[in-house]
Amino acid sequence: MTLSHKSKTVKRALLVIDVQNEYFTGQLPVYYPSGSLDNILVAIDVAISREIPVIVIQHTQLDENTEIFCKDSPQWQLHPKIADKPYTLLIEKNFPGSFTGTDLEAWLRKHDIDTVVISGYMTQVCCDTTARQASHLGLSVEFLSDATGTLDFETKVASASAEEIHRSTLVVQQSFISQVMTTSEWIQEVEKDLKSDSKIAAV
Repeated sequence: MTLSHKSKTVKRALLVIDVQNEYFTGQLPVYYPSGSLDNILVAIDVAISREIPVIVIQHTQLDENTEIFCKDSPQWQLHPKIADKPYTLLIEKNFPGSFTGTDLEAWLRKHDIDTVVISGYMTQVCCDTTARQASHLGLSVEFLSDATGTLDFETKVASASAEEIHRSTLVVQQSFISQVMTTSEWIQEVEKDLKSDSKIAAV
């Protein structure tokens, strides 16, 4: 089953989730798919040029004994290329879901946003959880397959490669929650919607 949530006028917000140094020079180096950061940056540039709000989300672990995402540590900081970009709103979160314990939903409602665009890390944790939360709140979700990413995982239950995790998450997202697309496909959707809006305004 594939969901479609298109309306005549789409009001998007781009969520840039947890693009922090922890995923580059820290203990959780994301590597799949390659080029994800470049695609996130492209998505940000397009969003800015098309007046789509850019919401940067930064994760902080509450556990005092944690070794990852420690507030104010170098690895907690936003990736420099993200920090250098203008954004509409910065939200600090403490849980995988970007809506949990934050003002994200209130901000989206206030600005009449009906569609969130998912980019960032990790595919199967914070990106997946945030997409599910958004869907449960009645928002449409666009999930950028090449602007999200992850790494290999091994637990006492089993292990899985980054590619397996990423692919399976996207399959589930497309089946029940999101419209999964590449960054290039998303840009085409944005441009198409802008043209459609222009035609409606001209009538």
